[in-house]
Amino acid sequence: MKKRSPYGATLAEAVRENLADSARELGGAVRDVRGYEYAVINDHALFPFKYADRPRPLDRARLASNASPTRRRMLWGHGPQAPDTLFPLDDDLTTEEYEELHETFEALGASTRLVCLFFTADPENGIHAIYWGDAHLEPDRTFTWLHSEQLPVAPQPLA
Repeated sequence: MKKRSPYGATLAEAVRENLADSARELGGAVRDVRGYEYAVINDHALFPFKYADRPRPLDRARLASNASPTRRRMLWGHGPQAPDTLFPLDDDLTTEEYEELHETFEALGASTRLVCLFFTADPENGIHAIYWGDAHLEPDRTFTWLHSEQLPVAPQPLA
């Protein structure tokens, strides 16, 4: 293909499917959220996210401006709360739109938390780096990591 964009969508679906299949093999649950299956193990949903097409530090990860409301809602509703906010938002200060974005998905369960699996990859080199941890989505689409750890990447087999 001439365009690189199909690679990202295809890779994201392949990762989600692989995690769901692995969860089934380990006796975990798989939950459907708006047509996408997510692996859930011990009330933790695995949330894969490719944040760049080339190697980039994790602190440079950013959610695309055209990211779906479902992704935003999963990150805000099931991700960790903001660390050390300046002040708590009282119910009378929030809007209906704000409340909707922070609601949990019934399909995942209100107590289910996200474990973020962020990675960089491209079609020629595969996965460059992968991290897991607790990421809070900020209003500017960046992430604050409460905990993160880099995972080893398996070497690519020779063709």
